[in-house]
Amino acid sequence: MAEPAVFEKQRNRLWGIAYRITGSVADAEDAVQESRLRWQSLPDGEVEDSGAYLTTVVSRICYDQLGSARARRESYTGTWLPEPVITGVMGGGGPQDPEDRVTLDESVGVALLTVLERLTPAERTAFILHDVFSVPFPQIAEVVDRTPDSVRQLASRARRRVRTEAPRRSVDREEHRRTVEACLTAVRGGDFDGLLELLDPDVVWRSDGGGMVGVARLPVLGDEKVARFTQRITRGFDPETMRVVVRDVNGAPGLVFVDPASAQAVVFAFTVHEGRITEIDAVVNPDKLRHLDLENLLST
Repeated sequence: MAEPAVFEKQRNRLWGIAYRITGSVADAEDAVQESRLRWQSLPDGEVEDSGAYLTTVVSRICYDQLGSARARRESYTGTWLPEPVITGVMGGGGPQDPEDRVTLDESVGVALLTVLERLTPAERTAFILHDVFSVPFPQIAEVVDRTPDSVRQLASRARRRVRTEAPRRSVDREEHRRTVEACLTAVRGGDFDGLLELLDPDVVWRSDGGGMVGVARLPVLGDEKVARFTQRITRGFDPETMRVVVRDVNGAPGLVFVDPASAQAVVFAFTVHEGRITEIDAVVNPDKLRHLDLENLLST
């Protein structure tokens, strides 16, 4: 049997690849687990380059998953958003499991993952593997059953689309955090004008309830509409029971609203550019929040 310790050294990277390709914590977990089983079925010493082998295996599993996932998402009720990854627990403690298995950066932001949903499975896989993880084209060709030249073209098309459609965003983390905290202060204080000042004129609000929770099924567009929509939905939050914490959502400061009594939660991811919020993504679908340790989120 292949050495388990060799696989464990690769686990973080494999999870990172799987999550970026699928946009799903559950699917990423399944892909990594399947990769582990395939690794353990190999005779010890059979694979010379364990990193390349396992990257190809997990990528192929995720690539195959994308076909059925694409069909499911086309029939999905309302807007589909990726399952959020929560890190950056403040005041002590560490990031939640399995989120601590992936180094988060721009490539895992909710807004960018939403753009990747518009790519074909082959384009998405080629882009993630080459542009994010520096996997060579011949190796990617084995994953998507194309020639290396074809894979190069796939990655190039995906790159152009990402550059065109990816949201404007700040690289200053502190500016992002200040803007999110100011937004929370304005919402809590019912400060409509203050909230409006923080929103980009072309801000977009997307909500994912999956048909299980009542949300806006279409994006809300424009600063005034988003501000009024925000005020309307937050009126239903009971300050006596609802807890709000600032946490990193897919690598950037966001907000998590939790009702401890009902164990219901909402995760908000923000895209910020030059001190203004350009996109708000709200994940309300409870199926997409099952992996979160809400007790740990609130206690640390």
